[in-house]
Amino acid sequence: MKLLTEELRRQLPPLYSQEHVKDPMVICKFFHPLSNMTWYAIEGSAEGDDFIFFGWVHADFPELGYFSLNEMQEVKVMGLGIERDLHFTPMKLSEVKKLHEHS
Repeated sequence: MKLLTEELRRQLPPLYSQEHVKDPMVICKFFHPLSNMTWYAIEGSAEGDDFIFFGWVHADFPELGYFSLNEMQEVKVMGLGIERDLHFTPMKLSEVKKLHEHS
């Protein structure tokens, strides 16, 4: 599965462009089928031969942070890699956080 399509590249605002937006839009969602970790991308930019995202990472200790396309593509657990949620509809960060309130 291609994690970052050209269409998504165009949709993602560049890094740092949303830092003053109170409730930014989450553009896409990544997950690993065998983990509870989920990465929600708010913005992203190419950096050298990599693409760096900024977004909300839902894990044991949810936080806003940066994550790398190259690193996500290298993850393999029991033969499975990170996937992009093809059915995710962009929504505000506050709405994404509400989805995880009881998980």
